[in-house]
Amino acid sequence: MRYICSICGYVYDEDVEKIPFGDLPDDWACPMCKAPKSMFMEEGEQAEEAQAADQADVDSDMIPLSPGVLAALFSNLARGAEKQYKAGESEALMRISDYFTSAVPSIPDADMSLVRSLSEECIGSSYPEAKAVASSQGDRGALRACTWAEKVERIIQVLISRYESEGEAFLDGVEVWVCSVCGFVYVGKVPPSMCPVCKVPAWKFEAIG
Repeated sequence: MRYICSICGYVYDEDVEKIPFGDLPDDWACPMCKAPKSMFMEEGEQAEEAQAADQADVDSDMIPLSPGVLAALFSNLARGAEKQYKAGESEALMRISDYFTSAVPSIPDADMSLVRSLSEECIGSSYPEAKAVASSQGDRGALRACTWAEKVERIIQVLISRYESEGEAFLDGVEVWVCSVCGFVYVGKVPPSMCPVCKVPAWKFEAIG
């Protein structure tokens, strides 16, 4: 049996590893992107999930989006355009993202529980709806950007959980690296040799304070 990481696509092959996936310890993580064991699916399940997403109905009613959501959406579209070597489109989309970022109101008493709830909202509704629209329009660039964003959101949830359980010690002796193309977040002394999500090289990662 083969199990595939839903974040980066790493394949755990039981025949090769000689250890059943179910026998791996609960704290085992993906060797490539550090996603937890729970984010792996049996081979075949991913195809079924993607097919279900493609067939999702899009609500005909217009849904208002907050400035923060719009900023993230246009930022991801800009990265998708950059990946397709469309520099002009990427720059224009990023300017729109910057405009909405400047319009995001401050939130008093924000904490990790709020960040988690917003992240779960994106994964549960915003990205599936956006992916369904992109798929129905045949917009491969937008679909790729939304797919990347959803994976990045999932790894952020993993990092939130680690921070909640380990506290500030989680960041001792390491850097927080962010892929400048897809936004993937990696915690470690050095960035990965290749982004687990969009596959760009390590020099595309930036260390943030």
